[in-house]
Amino acid sequence: MLIIYKPKLNNLNLFVLLLSKNLQMKKFLLAITIIILSFSCSSDRVRNKNPYIPNYSFSIVIDANLPSYSGLRSSINPIKIPDNGQHPTLILMMISPTDYRAWDANCPNQYPTTCSQMSINGVNAKCACDDIEYSLFNGVSIDGSGEYTMKPYKIEVVGTNIVRVSN
Repeated sequence: MLIIYKPKLNNLNLFVLLLSKNLQMKKFLLAITIIILSFSCSSDRVRNKNPYIPNYSFSIVIDANLPSYSGLRSSINPIKIPDNGQHPTLILMMISPTDYRAWDANCPNQYPTTCSQMSINGVNAKCACDDIEYSLFNGVSIDGSGEYTMKPYKIEVVGTNIVRVSN
């Protein structure tokens, strides 16, 4: 009996077998990684969906060249824009000429009342009802208390010293 040994064919079969096992392992690891990442990613949607502050639909153009808004021409100088019936009371601050922050001036952890209007305290906003202070840079409470962050609004820089705030 004559036995012909084909080492190249056996090596090729071994290579294909290892490659398929390797691809299966890579797919498995990729699936596990995606599952872990999807569960580890958190969302601030829960903190921004505030049940205390109504979702006002508005759009207002603020011109910092006007005397009443002239404080916006200086960086890190927040101003309060009172409710005029067309928009809620806002706290607006310029970080740089292309970066602004706009927040609802109501305390984020209370229903709107006369007590719940926040006051500006440097680069923070303070709620008179519960004495919680919030950063005007990110809207988070300084001491970590409070269930919700300040309610942010969208900002669009329209021109030099002119911004549009909307919800």
